[in-house]
Amino acid sequence: MKTRYIFSPGEVKRKDNSIAFKSPDGWRYVPVEGVREIYFFSEVSLNTKFLDFAARAGIVLHFFNYYGHYSGTFYPKEHLLSGKLKIAQAQAFLQRRLEVARPIVIATALNLKEVLYHYYRHGKNETKEMIDWLATIDRRTQKARNVGDLLFLEGQVWMRFYEALRLVLPQDFTLHRRIKRPPNNPINALISFGNTLLYTKTVTAIYQTHLDQTISFLHEPREARFSLSLDLSEAFKPIIVFKTILDLVNRRQIQASKHFVKELNMSLLNEKGKKIFIQAFEERLAQKFLHPKLKRKTSFQSAIKYDGYKLIKFLLEDHEFMPFLLARKM
Repeated sequence: MKTRYIFSPGEVKRKDNSIAFKSPDGWRYVPVEGVREIYFFSEVSLNTKFLDFAARAGIVLHFFNYYGHYSGTFYPKEHLLSGKLKIAQAQAFLQRRLEVARPIVIATALNLKEVLYHYYRHGKNETKEMIDWLATIDRRTQKARNVGDLLFLEGQVWMRFYEALRLVLPQDFTLHRRIKRPPNNPINALISFGNTLLYTKTVTAIYQTHLDQTISFLHEPREARFSLSLDLSEAFKPIIVFKTILDLVNRRQIQASKHFVKELNMSLLNEKGKKIFIQAFEERLAQKFLHPKLKRKTSFQSAIKYDGYKLIKFLLEDHEFMPFLLARKM
């Protein structure tokens, strides 16, 4: 299953059983088979005939505005429906919310620990204090009496990790403070862009399960967002988003002077920077490893969907829920 990225302005329509895209360079045709999602990073025109075509093919469309900010998703009519699961998901939110929210915080912290441990092994001894603190996350979460306590702890986890980033990134990518809307410097721009890509990938992954996107456990369910995608993407941020950022920056494949534009108080990836990041991001998602339980090779992209299945097993069969852990490869 493929992801298509469109950076040029133009027109999108159905042509027989293909997706037709007209750009300044002419028409391009992509067979609909195998396309799972399309990302639009520029202004495009499309009609309801194309939207119906995409919906029937189960293709998720993600839209970004001129500044590269996420605008929204066209989500086909849900084709995997389960009243039994929806009721169980709602009941778990009301009665067992901590049993799902707590493991999300634990998995996120332990995966951040693995990311930092790589640099500790390569001589960044200053990261040891942060690694040791993250290793105590299980004990710290046991003190949480409600989701508010867990969110506060999760905030501490990320704040400490951002401080540790200063030890492993060059000076022109120093993170003084996490600023999201809008990102004010190159590192904030990379984090925001990467997190948004991962969120949309998770939206697509959950679409392939029977889960309800709007009933979440760590993040508050709100209107106009798929909050369960925020939950299930959290543990993958260290593995996919931050590993991609750290590799690209430290190898100087993305540079502050070449791949960003500064507009007023915001910093944004330029088109070349986006393409470099997306390529590395997709390669990271496609990276395969031997899954100890499945006894076969799988990818990080598949692991996101598997976390959805783990949640379903928790909801319907009372299996323990633990999101993907990099150290265990499952």
